[in-house]
Amino acid sequence: MSIEQMIDATIGREGGYSDNPDDAGGKTMWGITEAVARRHGYKGAMRDLPRERAVAIYLQEYAINPGFAAIAAVSPRVGEELFDTGVNMGPGVPSLWFQQALNALNGGAKLYPDIPEDGSIGAKTLATFHAYLRTRGGDAEGVMLKALNAMQGARYIELARLRTANETFVFGWLRTRVGL
Repeated sequence: MSIEQMIDATIGREGGYSDNPDDAGGKTMWGITEAVARRHGYKGAMRDLPRERAVAIYLQEYAINPGFAAIAAVSPRVGEELFDTGVNMGPGVPSLWFQQALNALNGGAKLYPDIPEDGSIGAKTLATFHAYLRTRGGDAEGVMLKALNAMQGARYIELARLRTANETFVFGWLRTRVGL
């Protein structure tokens, strides 16, 4: 799946305008929060955010900047998972989980060295992902997806426990965002 297809799929899940009082993100259009739109220079009403502007924001904020496009070039499925989770939780969250999973899956650093768990996907994380895929073989991609989804599902339950208003969303999050 290409980055453009990932963005289209995400916009399809996110839908149009929303201003749910239970949503801590506030006003959104195409899944882009008002805070993110403003950070990218959009000054208009959120209801009027053009889809093309949302696509450009998704590309920069959730694919290129966090390094998910680079991961998608190696593994489209893992890249898509990181991208989608980053849209929903902020890119730093799945970036950190990805690094934690890479370290947890390296056989006690026997298969490849641990990397810093700093939430920043750069050359070292990308090289480690290549080493992970090479050493873990055919099941590597699927296991990584399971690890990322397990962490994501646990986080959704935690968010609902910490903020009752999130219970409005947790069923849908688990239904549409966490794959097995």
